Amino acid sequence: SSGINAEYGVSRLVSEYSTRTPQRLKLIDAYLGYIMCTGIIQFIYCCLVGTFPFNSFLSGFISAVASFVLGVCLRIQSNPANVAVFKDISVERAFADFIFAHFVLHLVVLNFIG
Repeated sequence: SSGINAEYGVSRLVSEYSTRTPQRLKLIDAYLGYIMCTGIIQFIYCCLVGTFPFNSFLSGFISAVASFVLGVCLRIQSNPANVAVFKDISVERAFADFIFAHFVLHLVVLNFIG
């Protein structure tokens, strides 16, 4: 009985997501999934192979985590359901902030690698 309820819940979640989520947010979600997979792969590699050189691993992993956080911020600001909260920030402004923050992040990462 609980398996049927879980299956129904998952199918309803997928159905609602595909019909109600705007294409822009689906694209951001795909980006977030890619970044999360990148971070997981880096962590697994670190566990299996080691952390040498540590600066490279740390900067790559921090870059993945920070990119994920910036992507979540972009998704929250771009969500039409949050227009009342972010009424002074347009979608274009949120994307420009995202790009600028990524630029600064990657300057820091490149500096940290050495």
